[in-house]
Amino acid sequence: MASGSLSFIEALCGSSGPAHDRAEKMMLYGQFVGAWDGTVIVHLAGGERVESSCEVHFGWALEGRAIQDVWIVPSRTGRHRGEADRMYGTTLRIYDPRQDLWRIIFADPVRQTYNQMTGQQVGPDIVQEYRDSAETICQWCFTEIQSSSLHWIGRESTDERKTWRVIDEFYLKRRT
Repeated sequence: MASGSLSFIEALCGSSGPAHDRAEKMMLYGQFVGAWDGTVIVHLAGGERVESSCEVHFGWALEGRAIQDVWIVPSRTGRHRGEADRMYGTTLRIYDPRQDLWRIIFADPVRQTYNQMTGQQVGPDIVQEYRDSAETICQWCFTEIQSSSLHWIGRESTDERKTWRVIDEFYLKRRT
């Protein structure tokens, strides 16, 4: 890189807020910018629950035209000695003004999970949705949204939204 050029982090995260031409719409996810700590509960198919610490970081990206986050399980400060990452993924959320919805890409190299979905506000919640390779409808829902807390639910439906099975839940509190 030539001397005097911006670093990768400055180029990716150099904005302190939303792009002016879409500022209002960007706040759907922009409200989460900052660091969050909490607990994740994974609901296994047999009814068993597995709990762990977690941390999530949201930030402005691409000159305020996107929101990018990092989801880490277990949290870096809450893990036991020798405990390995179970999730270390990132989401890129980009508002599409032509369709008035969000285009979302998630990647987690730890679990080798890669999802492409759309998102939009549904009442007081934010619902992101996609179909997996088995045509199961998967939703990631931000609910119970407050300025200092939120509940995130991952769920799936194999019967075209008639019934849902909760896969995992994140209970997050904003880091002070």
